[in-house]
Amino acid sequence: MAEILVNPRTAPLDQPVDVQVVDLEPGQQITVQLSTGERASHAVFEADDRGVVDLTRHAPLDGSYRGVDPMGLFWTLERTGGKKGPTVLSVEGVGDRELDRQTVPDGVERLEVREDGLVGTLFAPEDDGGELPGVIVLSGSEGGLHETDAALLAAHGFVTFALGYFGLRGLPEHLVDIPLEYFGKAIDYLSDRAGAIGVLGGSRGGELALLVGATFPQVKAVVSVVGSGVVTQGIGPGGNLLQKLSYETASWTLKGEPLPYLPYEIGEELRARIVNDEPVPLRLAFSTEDGIPEDTEIPVERIAGGVLLISSGQDDGWPSTELSDVAVRRLKDHEHPFPYEHVVYPEAGHLIAGPPHRPATETTYPGPGVTFSGGGAPQATAHARTDAWKRTVEFLREQLGS
Repeated sequence: MAEILVNPRTAPLDQPVDVQVVDLEPGQQITVQLSTGERASHAVFEADDRGVVDLTRHAPLDGSYRGVDPMGLFWTLERTGGKKGPTVLSVEGVGDRELDRQTVPDGVERLEVREDGLVGTLFAPEDDGGELPGVIVLSGSEGGLHETDAALLAAHGFVTFALGYFGLRGLPEHLVDIPLEYFGKAIDYLSDRAGAIGVLGGSRGGELALLVGATFPQVKAVVSVVGSGVVTQGIGPGGNLLQKLSYETASWTLKGEPLPYLPYEIGEELRARIVNDEPVPLRLAFSTEDGIPEDTEIPVERIAGGVLLISSGQDDGWPSTELSDVAVRRLKDHEHPFPYEHVVYPEAGHLIAGPPHRPATETTYPGPGVTFSGGGAPQATAHARTDAWKRTVEFLREQLGS
C-alpha cells in the first residue's frame, strides 16, 4: 500500500525535509500537494521503476516548480484566498501528513525585554552550562522585530537578541535620528548574557549592522544582507512614499549629531511609477552617478572582526551590490586584518534576507501607498535565501566561536 514518508515531520522552519512516496506502481503518476490553508503548491511526478517518488532526486513532470528541488513545494506556495491552517502534505489516493514547521524551535527559550529603554526579544537554547556567543538581529526599513530570524538562529547555538529600534511602543515612530548609543546599550545588555557579540541585519538593517560594528569595538562579527556600506537618508513621516522620501532627515545620530547621508533622488521615472500605480523599484531613489560623498561611507575598517556582505544582482529594493562594494573597497584599502567576503547572487532580488524555505513567488511587497518591486527571479531568490542563511550561520559560528 502506497505511503507518504516525511523526514522530519517536526522541524525548525529553516531545516529542509525529505519527502518520498513509496510502494507505488512503476510509472504511476501522482500529484503531491502542499497546503497551509492560505497558500498551496503542487507537483506531478512519475514513480520510478521501484515504485518510488523521491523529491530529493526526482524532477516533477508539471506543477509549481521545475527541476530537482527538495524544497520546491515550500518556496512556491502561492496565495489561495483561504484562511491559515496546518501545513499538510498530501497525495490523492495515498493520504496526507501534517508537518510542524516551527518558528520557535524546541529547546529555545523566549524572553521579552523591556528595560532601560531597550525593546526586543531574547532567545537562547535551554541552558547547557556553557557560554554561547550572542547575536543582535536587526530589522530593516519596516521596523518592528525579526523574532523568527532570531529564534531560528538561536537553535544553531547562539543567544540572540531581536532588537527593535523604531516602529514599536516606547521607540521612535519613524526611521529618523535614531541614536547609535541605543545599540551600544543593547550590546552591553547582551554581553552580560553571552560571549562574543555579532550583529546581523538585512536591507536598512544591513546598513545599520555595519554602522554598529564600526562604532562599537565589542562587535566581533557583522553580517549585512542586501545592505549598504553607505549611510542613507532617513524615512520620515508622510501619508505616501513621495512625502516620506521628501522629508530630508538623517537616519542615525552619534553624540547628538546627525550622521551625513546619501540623499534620495526623486526623478521622473520614480514619480511616473508612483503616479501610474505601477510596482516601484525603490532603487531609483538611490543615485550614485555623481559619486558617493566620502563622509557618508561607513568606516567599516574599524570593525574589530569579520565582515560578511551578501547582495543580489537584480535587487530592486536598492542597489545593494553597489552600496556593499563601497564597504569591500574600504576593507581592502585598509588591509582589514579579519576575514571579509562579498557574496553576490546575480539573478536574485531584494527579498533574500532571513530564514529559507518560505514562499518566494511574490516579487512585490506593500509600501506606503505603493507596491514595491523586489526584483529577481523567484527560484533564484529562493535558492539565494537558502544559501545566504547557511553562510550566515557558518560565518557567525566561525567568527564568534560557537
